[in-house]
Amino acid sequence: MKISGIFSVAIPALLLLASCAEKVQMPDNDALTGDGIESKLIFTSENSVEGSLLVYFTDAAVSEIEGLSATRSAAVAGPLTRSGIAGIDNVLEDIGVKSLSRLFPLDTRNEARTRKAGLHRWYAVEFNEEENLDNAARALAALPEVMRVEFNRRHDRIVSSNPAMVSGTGTAKPATRSGSAVFNDPDLGLQWHYINTGDKNLYSGIKEGADVNCGAAWKLCTGDPKIIVAVVDDCVQWDHPDLAANMWCNEAELNGQPGVDDDGNGYVDDIYGYNFVTDGSLRLMSGLEASHGTHVAGTVAAVNNNGIGGCGIAGGNGSPESGVKIMSCQVFYGDNGGTASVIANAVKYAADMGAAIIQCSFGYGAGYPSSDEEYQSIASAEKDAIDYFTSMKNCDALDGGLAIFAAGNEMYRTSVYPGAYKDYISVTAMSCDYTPAYYTNYGPGCNIAAPGGDVYQSYLERGSEASQVYSTVNGGEYGYMQGTSMACPHVSGVAALGLSYALQLGRTFSHDEYVSLLLTSVNSIDDYCTGSKSYLDDYGYRRTLSLSPFAGKMGTGYIDAFQVLMNVRGTTCIPVPVGTQTGVDIKEYVGNGNAAFEIISAGFSDDDMKSLGIREQPTIFADKILFTCGKTGSGILTVKLKAGTDGSSGISGMTIEKEFAIVARMSHSENGGWL
Repeated sequence: MKISGIFSVAIPALLLLASCAEKVQMPDNDALTGDGIESKLIFTSENSVEGSLLVYFTDAAVSEIEGLSATRSAAVAGPLTRSGIAGIDNVLEDIGVKSLSRLFPLDTRNEARTRKAGLHRWYAVEFNEEENLDNAARALAALPEVMRVEFNRRHDRIVSSNPAMVSGTGTAKPATRSGSAVFNDPDLGLQWHYINTGDKNLYSGIKEGADVNCGAAWKLCTGDPKIIVAVVDDCVQWDHPDLAANMWCNEAELNGQPGVDDDGNGYVDDIYGYNFVTDGSLRLMSGLEASHGTHVAGTVAAVNNNGIGGCGIAGGNGSPESGVKIMSCQVFYGDNGGTASVIANAVKYAADMGAAIIQCSFGYGAGYPSSDEEYQSIASAEKDAIDYFTSMKNCDALDGGLAIFAAGNEMYRTSVYPGAYKDYISVTAMSCDYTPAYYTNYGPGCNIAAPGGDVYQSYLERGSEASQVYSTVNGGEYGYMQGTSMACPHVSGVAALGLSYALQLGRTFSHDEYVSLLLTSVNSIDDYCTGSKSYLDDYGYRRTLSLSPFAGKMGTGYIDAFQVLMNVRGTTCIPVPVGTQTGVDIKEYVGNGNAAFEIISAGFSDDDMKSLGIREQPTIFADKILFTCGKTGSGILTVKLKAGTDGSSGISGMTIEKEFAIVARMSHSENGGWL
C-alpha cells in the first residue's frame, strides 16, 4: 500500500447513470458565473468513478491544507477529511467526504521537482457514492481556491482480439528458428515481426521484409540494462522464465522488510513495479485476457539467447550485462483500473523511478478529445503526469522521457488520445504482408507504423494464428495477440534499442531530436495501401476492407531498427529495391549534392553480402555504384573517396572512407517501390 496519496476505489460493474441524492448545495460565490464553473471542469461524469473527484487547488489553498495536515495530532486516526478552509470544508461536509489526500504521494527524494511541476496541488477527494457526481463537481469548481475539478474517468483498454495460447514454455515445441537468426531461442522463426523471411508455412501471403529489421540491428546492439521501459498496462509476470532476467528491480524493497516503505518513495513493497489499482504489490491474474502486459513486455525485452521461447527486440544477448529492463506499472486488474487517478500515479512513478520510456495501451474513446487544442485545454492530472515524465532525464543519452501509445483498434480515422497529442508517439499496426491491419486506427495523430498482426490472414486460410504477434503470456507460457497495442511495443523496443546503442557510442540527443530520428527511420507502407483484403466482423461475417483510405495516413512509414541504429550512429541510410540493379549516386548524400570527390572503390563485407543476397561486389560506372540485392536485408556499404585532386608535382588528394547503410526491401511499384 502507499504511505499517502490516492485511495483505493472499488469500481462498480455498471456505471451509475444518476444518483437519487440531490442535496449538495452550491457555495455562495457571486463572482463565479456558471460559465466560470464549467470552464474548471475536466471531462464529464460519463464513465467516471462515483464518489471520486480530482481537484487542483491554488498554491495558497495547498499551503493551508499542508499546514493542517502537519499539525494534526499523531493520535488522530484515519484519513484527512478537512482542509482548514471554511468554504472547502462546507462542501466536503455536504458531499460526505471520506478522505482528502494528495493524488501523488510524498517522495522526499523527488518532492522538489514534483512541486516545481505543480503536481503537489492535485488532490483526490473520496466521498459518498450516493451523491450526485455532477453536483459535487460543480460545488467544488465554484470555490475560488479550486482551479480545476477532474472527473475520475476510466480510459478504454486497447486490447487484443482473438488471442491464442501456445502450450508449454517453448522448450517442448520443435525448433522453428530461422537459419539467419543470431540467437538460439527456438521460436524466433515464429516472430516474423522481427525477422520476416517470407516463410509460407506461416501464411501463404506473407511477404519477406515486413518486419522491424532486428536481424541486422542485433549485430550492432542488443539492449542495455541502464534503459528502463515502464509497461503501463496489466501486471507483467515478473517471474516468467523468459522475462525474469530483464525485469527492473527495486533493490531497496527486495532486500527490505515486507510491509515497509524501505526506499521512502511513498509505496510499499514495489519490487518489480506497483499495482496502482489495488494500491499494493503487483497482482498477477491467470489466463490470456490478463496477459496483455506480459505479452507487451515480451516484445520489448524477452530474454534473448537463453534457449527457450522467443526473443525481445531489446532483450540482450543472454549475458547478465545486456537487455533493457521492464518496470511493471499495473493500471488494470481484471475489470478494474484504468482511471485517471490510477494512470496519473503510474506515469509519475515511472518518471521518479527511472524509466526512459512509457509503453501505453490505453486511451479515451475514438473522437474525444478531437484536437490537440481540446486535449491541451483539458489540462488533466494524467496529462500533467505525462508531461512530467517527458521532462525527466532518466537516460544519459536523452534529455527527456518518451511516451509511446497505441493508436487504437476501432478502424477510426484518427488516433485516440492521449497518443494523438503532438508531443507523444502514436503507433498504427501493419500486417505480415506490409498492408495496414484491418482493425488499426489511422489518419491525424498517427505517427508511425509497426507490425501488429492480422489474425484473419492466416486464420481464414488455414485456421492458424501465425499471422499475429508471438510473445510471452502469463503462466510462463507463450501466445499470439494482435492489435495496435502489439505494434506499440515494437516501437518502444526499437526506441530502447536505439538508446542502448547511443549509450554504447557515447551519443546524446534532445527529446525532439530523438523523436525525429525514430519517425524518420522507416520504410514505405503507402505502396501497399492499394486493393483490398478480407476480415471477419464482430458477428463472424466475412467483409472486404479497401486499403486505399490508409495511404498517407499510417504515419511516416513502418519502423526499422537497423535504420534507427544507423541514424544514432550518424550513418546515412539508402533504401534500395530487391531483384533489380541499383545505381547509387552518393553525391546525393554528401554535402549539398555538388561535393567534388572521386570514387576509388566500394564494397560490402562478406556477411553483409550474404545478408543482402549480393553475389558480386559493386562496380563503379559513371560515378554510380552498381549492385543487385537478391533479398531483403541491410548492410554497410564502405566507399573509398579521394577528397581533392592529384597534381603533377606529386601533391595528391586525401583518401577517406565513408559508410552508407543499405536497406533493401521488396519492390511493389514500377518505380521500384521507393517514391
